[in-house]
Amino acid sequence: MDQDLFEYHGEQELNQHAPLADRLRPRNLDEFVGQDSILAEGRLLRRAISSDRVGNLLLHGPPGVGKTTLARIIARHTRAHFSSLNAVLAGVKELRQEVDSAKKRIQRYSLRTILFIDEVHRFNSIQQDALLPWVENGTVSLIGATTENPYFEVNKALVSRSKVFRLQPLQASDLKSLLQRALQDPERGYGNRQIRLTEDAINHLIDISNGDARSLLNALELAVESSSPDKDGIIQISLAIAEESIQERAVLYDKQGDAHYDTISAFIKSLRGSDPDAALFWLARMIEAGESPRFIFRRMLIAASEDIGLADPQAIVVVEACASAFERVGLPEGLYSLAQASLYLASAEKSNSICGFWEALKSVQSAQSQNIPRHLRDASRDKDKFGDGVGYLYPHAFKNNWIVQQYLPTTLQGEIFWRPSMHGWEGERRPVMMARRAAQLAAADESTQQYPLLMSDDPENPVLEKWFKRQISQEGERLQHLREKFWDNVNWQRNHRVLIVGGRSLLWAIDPLLSVPEGGVTILIELKETKDKLNDQLQILDPITRPTLLQGDYSVINKLPETQKFELIGSRISKADLRNPHIKILWETITSRCTSNAKIRLLISRPDLGPANALLDLLKESTLGDQEKELLFSLTKKEETWLSQKKQENNFYSLLENLGWNLQVEEWEEKTSLNIDRRLFMRWMGKNSQYRELLKKEITPENIKILEKIISSLFGRTLNQRLIHKRVAACRQAKSNHKMPKEDSDLLI
Repeated sequence: MDQDLFEYHGEQELNQHAPLADRLRPRNLDEFVGQDSILAEGRLLRRAISSDRVGNLLLHGPPGVGKTTLARIIARHTRAHFSSLNAVLAGVKELRQEVDSAKKRIQRYSLRTILFIDEVHRFNSIQQDALLPWVENGTVSLIGATTENPYFEVNKALVSRSKVFRLQPLQASDLKSLLQRALQDPERGYGNRQIRLTEDAINHLIDISNGDARSLLNALELAVESSSPDKDGIIQISLAIAEESIQERAVLYDKQGDAHYDTISAFIKSLRGSDPDAALFWLARMIEAGESPRFIFRRMLIAASEDIGLADPQAIVVVEACASAFERVGLPEGLYSLAQASLYLASAEKSNSICGFWEALKSVQSAQSQNIPRHLRDASRDKDKFGDGVGYLYPHAFKNNWIVQQYLPTTLQGEIFWRPSMHGWEGERRPVMMARRAAQLAAADESTQQYPLLMSDDPENPVLEKWFKRQISQEGERLQHLREKFWDNVNWQRNHRVLIVGGRSLLWAIDPLLSVPEGGVTILIELKETKDKLNDQLQILDPITRPTLLQGDYSVINKLPETQKFELIGSRISKADLRNPHIKILWETITSRCTSNAKIRLLISRPDLGPANALLDLLKESTLGDQEKELLFSLTKKEETWLSQKKQENNFYSLLENLGWNLQVEEWEEKTSLNIDRRLFMRWMGKNSQYRELLKKEITPENIKILEKIISSLFGRTLNQRLIHKRVAACRQAKSNHKMPKEDSDLLI
């Protein structure tokens, strides 16, 4: 008979002889300490647990951070049967038994099974393969816990069918909270005893436990159980006792695991970032953990080319010399050479211009025509028959040993692969090299103008192909560029919670959805029709990864859990938004739902001309009746008023600043073209369009019909337009650099 994990662990929790760390295991999410990055209100994993839609999970993190505990909490929330195995002790036989039991539960009771496997990376490839079919067909849902990186240590097929969450070492505040709970809980901890820890003892226990809750509680238990009460019945835990209970910080370092790769990554990034102190720290950590100095030298040789390159050509020479010296001297004195090479690389000028090779490699792999120009071919074999080598100019025969001459294939002339930096040796050579490149490009351009068919008729010409693609997808590229500009320089964190205000499409939610898989995206929508449209578009996504859609006014935000805070707010602000009477309370509500370091991204756009003004510009050479001319001229003046929103913008900026936001406003112009067609007609004159609503207040229905007739007569024509965009970036902590812009903006077209 299967033993229910709930019953087993319930008995264990009541066992007062169990270790303190086991007795204090959290029984629900409210008791769970730490891991706010994946379990705070609104985060993906918390939503999945609450809705009993966990699916397959892989929990990855160091010891003592709550992987097994989290699995037990999921067991309490799920309506499925929960079974567990330890990969160290179990094999294929035990797996088959669990699968057989899971099949019977489905057949007899329609009850699904969640199988928790601790140390899942300890299963060999055969055992993992044996598990895969039953995970794939849904016989069992897998929750695996591992201290190793699952992307390297777990079957790729299992990883691809699971959501991977990384649990971090607990923060000092989390450990202190656990310590207080252990001392105050009378049932599972030491609340029924009088225990007093000095501040130094507390700090030592927290510091040396190194983010490991189990290590902390084991040390506390040893300190308490090995100490006798004083005459007043109080157990005094001093710094000396704490030091005896936990004497050495655990250094997590596996030469084949994450610590190995993460530490060398931190070391290389410190070299790249020119921080010699950090470089020495990570170097010392690797040496202390027993890392091979030869491995470190090998990585420094790579960095000498990849990150320093031609900014300091001596860097690779110095590293090679230090590596050679280390081989002769050995340890421990060879560490001087290791440190010398590290400090040289950290202090050297930086350039990654050598990476231009990879651009050249891409071109080699993608370019269809790579014929070697005739003048560059070997003249020793086919000069007489085919003219190979004819026309080649020998550089040493000219002044400065250089002459303008093309060396790339014809279809690649003008391509640039190497972009020298302005630093160090290559910075000194840069002006000469750039001048020579300019001369070559000018010569290529001149030959193109003399022989235009070479550019326009060549079917393999990548420039022509790119031009066609650009024309075909002009609108898509324009919006993509605008989206990239909008979210530019956002320091995304995987666990960020993002609120999109006034979402009318999914365009502005694409970046957050891709960037915050462990956080969540919430979209505030005004109209039910918009919500229905977005819901239809979201059906292809997994329900857990879909954004949350809130439909209504500002008050719906208050229906979210009180503890759900947002790290990032994004919104396109329209003219109607700026004039909304509820704008103040909306942004007060949003601000109250932001974290202390939250950021805002806003985009405000407008055309330089309204529809009537744009049509007049297009119809300069056309013949219009007096009535049509008078209508368009009168509307242009009204449009200037409608487009003007400087006062509303300034009021909005002041509102945000009064709420504690520091603003930076960036403005730019964009030239675009609009095809006058049915789609544009509906944008201007559609039943619920903003422009039509404004017209209704100013002109008669007859004049609206005349305007519709004018627009319809221009179908197929192209309207050149200039858009003015403003991106507002706001932060609750940064110093204000806000300068009120001179222009005003909104998107009317």
